[in-house]
Amino acid sequence: MSNEEKPYPSRLKKKKNRSNTILNIMIGLVFALILIIGVSMLFSGGNDQAKDPEAVVISPETDEQTSDSGDSEDDNEEQAEPTDEEKEAAKKADEEKEKEEAIKGGTITREDSSDPIVEETVINTSWEAIGTEQKGDHVSVYQKDSQDWNEKVKAVSYATGLDANNMYVMMIKNGGGPQKSVATVQSKDESEKYRVHLEWVDGEGWKPVKMDVLNTLKGAY
Repeated sequence: MSNEEKPYPSRLKKKKNRSNTILNIMIGLVFALILIIGVSMLFSGGNDQAKDPEAVVISPETDEQTSDSGDSEDDNEEQAEPTDEEKEAAKKADEEKEKEEAIKGGTITREDSSDPIVEETVINTSWEAIGTEQKGDHVSVYQKDSQDWNEKVKAVSYATGLDANNMYVMMIKNGGGPQKSVATVQSKDESEKYRVHLEWVDGEGWKPVKMDVLNTLKGAY
């Protein structure tokens, strides 16, 4: 064998070493790729869990509901059962209110009227019969200064608030029945004008049942 052929085994060995190196590199790359993919999947799964709204994110509605729930609990705590003293005080206050209503004795209703001479019509459920000194069966009398007449004037004064000495009686007439009368009056300074409807209550006297506050006396009687 010549000297030029001796290096051949050396070149073959170098080629083999090079192939082994390339193979090792490829195997390393494969392992590295597998490792990268595994790590990526691991972190990807963790991120998905973090993004899960049911697991982590609280929606505004949920937050508000939680806040409202907390407020309700606080309100329930603040609305404590009243003490016996507080209950007694409230009971007394209610009783006093009932007494005041009983003293007032009723309600006052004011209604606008379509009649041009009437400003308003007043009905006061607290009005009572004014009493009487008459005995036996009652007969309505329209003679001035008679007992029945004077009691009618007294009932009108009671309803209007005008003193009998500060009141002109313009007319008292039958009110549509034997025990009904209507009286038209005005204050002496002519600033107040009224038409009062009266009814007789046996044993108790004349009772005001309705009062018209008048704008004018013209056409009022």
